[in-house]
Amino acid sequence: MTVRDLAERFRALHAEGHLLVLANVWDAASARVVEAAGAEAIATSSAALAWAHGVPDGERLPLDVLVAAVREIAAVVSIPITVDFERGYADEPSAVVAAVARVADAGAVGVNLEDRSGPPDVLAQKIRACKREARLADVFINARIDVFLHGAAPENALGEALAGGRAYADAGADGLFVPKVTAPAAIEALVRSTPLPLNVMAVPGLPSVPELRAHGVRRLSAGPWLALAALSAARRASVELLAHGSYEKLFDADLSYLALNELLAR
Repeated sequence: MTVRDLAERFRALHAEGHLLVLANVWDAASARVVEAAGAEAIATSSAALAWAHGVPDGERLPLDVLVAAVREIAAVVSIPITVDFERGYADEPSAVVAAVARVADAGAVGVNLEDRSGPPDVLAQKIRACKREARLADVFINARIDVFLHGAAPENALGEALAGGRAYADAGADGLFVPKVTAPAAIEALVRSTPLPLNVMAVPGLPSVPELRAHGVRRLSAGPWLALAALSAARRASVELLAHGSYEKLFDADLSYLALNELLAR
């Protein structure tokens, strides 16, 4: 498929009545495993990608390394890729445009840009700048509102999220991402208040996938949880081996050497 085909396919996955479920990845191997498991699209996790390269989350991963990782993922999958791009690696809108263009050139057809609970106008300016750039016309800009994620009081968080959602829709965003919102009433209020497809993140207490679909949510992200599950399994096996001299957990994997080799041999 061409990049334009992938971009159109990704946009169509946000259609009303459909819930796009994203199991966020951190490298080419995890992306290929997720694709083989039946994913409709690939999403990176900024945290998981940073950890995979030995640095903390929070734009500590050099942009050159992130772009190279996106290019490696694009080389092994045949479905759309969206990148968790934090604040766009810059404050100046023109610099964000240049950074988004780099990940688009590497194979991404979508990005998340977050407001980090700051004034909505800051992210709105970045979105407008991206939307004015002809070379980014096909890139799906998912505007992330962080008020719930950063622990704002529930009675204030919803109002701030609703206001941010309006600002980002007016700026031309293609989607709205509100991680850590869990209350059905708040989710429904967000769905009603915006023309943008709503994206939520898997956290304890979030309604089930069928319930989210019924509430009108159109995108669900696993965030860093898939990477944490994988690393937790590695830690358990390591402790068993190093502390107890036992091998059982090493062989709990249901993915064999030959199977993973085959997945990457396409």
